[in-house]
Amino acid sequence: MTHDILCFGEPMLEFNQQPDGRYLPGHGGDTSNCAIAAARQGARVGYVTHLGADAFGDSFMSLWRDEGIDTSCVRQVPDAHTGAYFVTHGDGGHQFSYFRAGSASSRMGPQDLPRNALEQTRILHVSGISQAISESAADAVFEAIDLVRAAGGRVSYDTNLRLKLWPLARARAVIHAAMAQCDIALPGLEDAQQLTGLTDPDAIADVYLKLGAGIVALTLGAEGTLVATPDDRRRIGGRQVTAVDATAAGDTFDGAFLARLVAGDDPFVAARYANAAAALSTQGYGAVAPMPHRAAVEDFLSKEHP
Repeated sequence: MTHDILCFGEPMLEFNQQPDGRYLPGHGGDTSNCAIAAARQGARVGYVTHLGADAFGDSFMSLWRDEGIDTSCVRQVPDAHTGAYFVTHGDGGHQFSYFRAGSASSRMGPQDLPRNALEQTRILHVSGISQAISESAADAVFEAIDLVRAAGGRVSYDTNLRLKLWPLARARAVIHAAMAQCDIALPGLEDAQQLTGLTDPDAIADVYLKLGAGIVALTLGAEGTLVATPDDRRRIGGRQVTAVDATAAGDTFDGAFLARLVAGDDPFVAARYANAAAALSTQGYGAVAPMPHRAAVEDFLSKEHP
């Protein structure tokens, strides 16, 4: 199977705190979220990872199959577990607590890559988290990038900076080394400010263009997205909704944006669509359940005032 988008990283079981204090089980992990968001927009999506041979791993396999995501590049291993995390909500927003040390995904290395699938995909999507979980995983991402680009595919990279996983200096070195080999840069503003030491969105976009990206989509939260190419740049406004949980809004943006790129949209049109998808995803709890399908996004956009 030739994939439009092949996502690589660590899926994690999610336990999301509800208003009554109980925790709702679900599925998370940034690149898995991106894969599901892209599949719900109609893209042909596959996933690359290792899972534990456990109930959590089985749950992900069922989820991806239900979402139409190809699992031929997923392996369940008997000697490691599937990671999990908890989401709590307070006045300062949502906070994450992770239980992932020694997970099956973190033990992956270059020798575990599905080379044929990587050489046939149109876009490989990875993130800072894909590389932060272990040194071997970081090496695997670099190798995957090399395989995809050598075969003529494109690489998408979301910074997704998590300083609980690695120190800023190492994160900056690894992320920017990977960004220098990517075609589509998907940094978040807060991440990029820490990684670059800059505050101005246009200056940040310039950094990633100079590293070599052909498209930079710098997400600005409720303010929307700054999209920059070597020839043009525009701010694409955010969409107003009543948000209750922004857990996977950025991942939803990534998946919707990439799905529209492979469908033929230019990056500015794709960002308008992805902003709408991300906004809709904040109207429910959890990473996956609130992610909209294509029909819902198109309906939302059709009601937008000119």
